[in-house]
Amino acid sequence: MTEEKNALTEDRLEGETINNQKAKGEKVQDEIQPETQPEQEISEQKTKDSEEEVQDEISIEEQKEQEKKDILLRISPGMVVKVYQKIIETDPKGNPKERVQAFEGTVIARKGGSEAGATFMVRKMAAGHVGVEKIFPIDLPTILKVEILKEHKIRRSKLYFLRNFKRKLKEIKKK
Repeated sequence: MTEEKNALTEDRLEGETINNQKAKGEKVQDEIQPETQPEQEISEQKTKDSEEEVQDEISIEEQKEQEKKDILLRISPGMVVKVYQKIIETDPKGNPKERVQAFEGTVIARKGGSEAGATFMVRKMAAGHVGVEKIFPIDLPTILKVEILKEHKIRRSKLYFLRNFKRKLKEIKKK
């Protein structure tokens, strides 16, 4: 019992000294620390959250880049692909404008394997039975994405004969 009374009197004395310090305008040590600690913790949490968001954005961008590279390395002759390319044009006043152009056609050649200078050639039939061929480097930064639409069964690595070929290629059945 006496220990409890001693503890209560000590608490009362501490409370009185704190009140006296407040009355004099002095800053109380116990009050300063609790106010600054939550602010520090909040700022630390904000920095951690912002770092995690940046890492999430980076990882999402890296995943998209990796998917794009995987698809570009999988492209082979005989595939019908749609290549989305970012094109920057300038209007008559000189202001740059960006747009995305899709080029859909059959891959007729692939050169360079998986090295830095590798390319693939896409051929499409434009209006009036005019064939248009375009060569895309694999590492071209303006390629936004590539969609593989169909695959044809072929026996050649270069399909240059399609330039004069009137028949269609056999399509691979998907299971």
